[in-house]
Amino acid sequence: MPEARPGSGGADRAGAGSAYAPARPTWRPGAGEAAPDARPGTGRERRPGTDPEGAPDPALSWSAPMAPGGTPGAGRPVVSFGEPEGYDEGARPRPLGRRGRSQAVAAAACLVLGTGLIGGAVTGSWLAGDSDGPGARSGFAAARDMWHDVPVDQLFPPTLQGKGAGPGGADRTWTRIAVAPDSGCEDAFDALLRKVLAPVGCERLLRATYTDATQSHVTTVGLLFTKADAAAMTSLARRFDTERLDRRADLMPLPYAAKGTAAADFGAEQRATWTVSVLTDAPVVVYAVSGWADGRTVDTPQPAEDAMESGATAAPAQSGLGHEAQGLADRVERGLRKKAGTVTEQPS
Repeated sequence: MPEARPGSGGADRAGAGSAYAPARPTWRPGAGEAAPDARPGTGRERRPGTDPEGAPDPALSWSAPMAPGGTPGAGRPVVSFGEPEGYDEGARPRPLGRRGRSQAVAAAACLVLGTGLIGGAVTGSWLAGDSDGPGARSGFAAARDMWHDVPVDQLFPPTLQGKGAGPGGADRTWTRIAVAPDSGCEDAFDALLRKVLAPVGCERLLRATYTDATQSHVTTVGLLFTKADAAAMTSLARRFDTERLDRRADLMPLPYAAKGTAAADFGAEQRATWTVSVLTDAPVVVYAVSGWADGRTVDTPQPAEDAMESGATAAPAQSGLGHEAQGLADRVERGLRKKAGTVTEQPS
């Protein structure tokens, strides 16, 4: 089988959706600053019986946002170019250059802070899910080829540890029992789910099936590498979120049943819980579907999110199958994101 590579999902869970560059601090003049009533030597002294000068001409203001009607918004400082540099707010002469030194120090500090914020935003954009950052764009492109660039054991490790992933925070250990040949999506999904996923296309589908330590549960984890760009992935993730498509039983993924393994009888009728995550920072849809290894059928499957709720009484929830699906999907997605970050750091 060709080597494969990680990308990620969560509709937001994987969904999606979804890290963000912090806003830069903005300097604003102190409240209460106003133009002086008199400015000696300028010919603009206030004469008795006349009104004091008003606010600066809005046409000269560049910091105040425009409110409806074209006037500066209330509550925001108005910066004017009209006040001579040589006078302070009390209209007393002050030595020129004193403010200049303090401004230079402040500007230098802002430059250092701003550079650090920008650098941190770019570095963290992939892991944080910020699809607008340069790092996210390069990570998105790199993730597209991971299905054949990354070894299968790195995408689907032979053993996965789920510390605290079971019901009540119990630990879990999963062992890989089968890896499907990489394929297209023609026979990998039910017709309705295939239709929903059609807008992002199908570049390649990778699947592996795991069992728990008791070999009583089986779970198939899938990585669908799409042909879509970031905008199309975001659109699909939004649709999954707003229409709750990840909770519809008629949109459950199909399992991979491998002959001669504990999952030999893991078919469509044996699906008990599932989770689907559409990633927005990589062209990947991550999913998992769980069931019992003894081949029993399930009349009412539950989304993993519901099956994991405290107090849930349905059989899939009581057996911990929701934790199986969600725990495995999360760890495969996490490994894919980690590997994707490593790839984007490699020199070109």
